[in-house]
Amino acid sequence: MNFLTFEKNYPLSLVNVEKQLVVNNIKKRYDVVVFNSDGSIRILVECKAPEITIDQTTFDQIARYNLELKADYLMVTNGLDHFYCRMDFESEKYTFLRDIPDFSR
Repeated sequence: MNFLTFEKNYPLSLVNVEKQLVVNNIKKRYDVVVFNSDGSIRILVECKAPEITIDQTTFDQIARYNLELKADYLMVTNGLDHFYCRMDFESEKYTFLRDIPDFSR
């Protein structure tokens, strides 16, 4: 949350934490969602414990959640390692990025 609000300048009012969603008729919870000013979802964040290694399974999980949410960007972190992706819904792929855009962009 500090990274998103202080380093990336996302207003706290656009950040939503741990809410329920339904994916394939199964109730799930997302960790963090950051909205655009128009209410669409800009970033979906999956948080893992520091001892959890981030691997393909982690990205598969967040990608499944994003089928419902349609976030522009995905962020996966365990507090030590951070990975960022931009979604391409047309080709149904994601591209890894060095960072996510600031709120002003």
